Amino acid sequence: MLSELAIKKFAIIDDIRISFHPGLNVLTGETGAGKSIIIQAVSLLLGTRASADLVRTGEDSAELEAVFDIALDSEPARLLSNQGMDPDEGLIIRRVIPRSGTSRVFVNSRQSTLEFLKQLTRNLAGISSQHAHQGLLRDDNHLDILDEFAGTRDLRREVMAIYRTLVPLNRQIQEMETEKTRREAEKELIRFQVDEIQDAAIQPDEDDLLENRKQVLANAAKIFEAVNRSVHQVYDREGSVVEQLASLQSDMARFRDADPSLSATVDRMDAVILDLQDITHTLRDYSLTIDLDPESLDAVDQRLDLISKLKRKYGGSLDTLFERYTELEHQLEQTRDMDRQIQAHIEKKKDLETQLCRKAETLSGQRQQAATRLADLAADELAALEMDKARFQVEIFHEPGDPSKDICTPAGHRLSATGADRVRFLLSPNPGEAPKPLAKIASGGELSRIVLALKAVLSKTQSFETLIFDEVDAGIGGATSDKVGQKLFALADHHQVICITHLAQIARYGGHQFRIAKQVINGRTCTDIVPLTTLDDRIDEIARMIGGTSITPATRTHARELLTGLSNNPS
Repeated sequence: MLSELAIKKFAIIDDIRISFHPGLNVLTGETGAGKSIIIQAVSLLLGTRASADLVRTGEDSAELEAVFDIALDSEPARLLSNQGMDPDEGLIIRRVIPRSGTSRVFVNSRQSTLEFLKQLTRNLAGISSQHAHQGLLRDDNHLDILDEFAGTRDLRREVMAIYRTLVPLNRQIQEMETEKTRREAEKELIRFQVDEIQDAAIQPDEDDLLENRKQVLANAAKIFEAVNRSVHQVYDREGSVVEQLASLQSDMARFRDADPSLSATVDRMDAVILDLQDITHTLRDYSLTIDLDPESLDAVDQRLDLISKLKRKYGGSLDTLFERYTELEHQLEQTRDMDRQIQAHIEKKKDLETQLCRKAETLSGQRQQAATRLADLAADELAALEMDKARFQVEIFHEPGDPSKDICTPAGHRLSATGADRVRFLLSPNPGEAPKPLAKIASGGELSRIVLALKAVLSKTQSFETLIFDEVDAGIGGATSDKVGQKLFALADHHQVICITHLAQIARYGGHQFRIAKQVINGRTCTDIVPLTTLDDRIDEIARMIGGTSITPATRTHARELLTGLSNNPS
């Protein structure tokens, strides 16, 4: 329950403090006195975004504060405990709105965030303003109201979570398939290039090795002739180098005993002979390997031409060619891997779509059941508000989906983050008229009563302790306004109700009444709020509401009759 509200330097309010009570609290006063500004202040304390334009002219900042009485087993108490705050101390919310900079939020004197404030106050109070009346004309709000009544918010959140996973997954699959199509167009070229390099079977440094072999083959005949000539001169012919050296070594060996110092020289000559014989064998073996076939040189030239062509095509060197081959293989593997990824994503998509359709079907069933109950209860409430001839319907319909771009139910209905259902409230104000959308048929007074009727129905399921109504009397008067007052009075049995009204027939039902007045002090316009604590005070205000500036004994008598006819007023 909202027990206190303090407002400083806010719009035309300088400094006021209001103590609210259980039951029905009514705020009355002349148009422009600042009644709606008070509701706006409450809205900011519940977490709506602030604007520097709301700071009173000439001031640096505005300050708002609300004191709520909360039960220790309530959700706000649990949230306070989770933040290390003691719920026994109650709940005090303060907002400071500077003319420049960001507004600040304080919860029980501790600075907090706007997000936490919204979470904390979610079930503290519900505001029905003129904006809510206009919002009722929009079909997209009707689904929210039905879900609020049906208690399907949690299931709807589950549907939304799955849907919000599916949407980017679908987009990812489409992007991957587009990329796959692009790669498929390049795949044949990549496959050709891979095969071209692979078939060439080029080895590291093969170009250098082939260049060396080309030099050998180009001079093969000359090399063969030189090798054979060397073998012939060194070893094969009569009087060869080896033969002559062996003869000289033999002559020298005969004098080894005569002069032992010659032994080393003789041994060296012997070693030279052995080396020459070994060289001869090596040259003979080498000569056997010399390829004198002209076609071998042609084959090397062709191989070098192939390697040179591939090097030019793939970067200029064997290293860049091998790197390009690795890249091409990786691209082919990516294409193959993309197929696997797409298939895995498609399987995940199918699973999520199955879950989504199943939960959406459950959600639709619960909404269908709730729609009938909501329409019946709203009709009862409207009957109590002088609309007993009206027919109120909750229409649930579906939009056909395009499977190529939409997520669809098995029946072909388009699914969204809120499920498959579209909801529209229809009204037939008079017998014999077909029900039509509210935007096409409802008058201002009818809208006010429909809002109140729905609020009365929802109050049975909502956990709001405080219900706030701004201009609930728009477009009504006479007996209807009295019925609206009775409905607010009935709501106040189970909720704290705060209501702004211009009608005496509604104000009379208030257990507590406050007069909002505008006055000029030292050249500045200020809003003041006065609790009307005595019967005479209330009679004066009710008389003003009936007669305007001209208050006669008759209007005062009428005002007294309005108030004393009820048992809830002070005396």
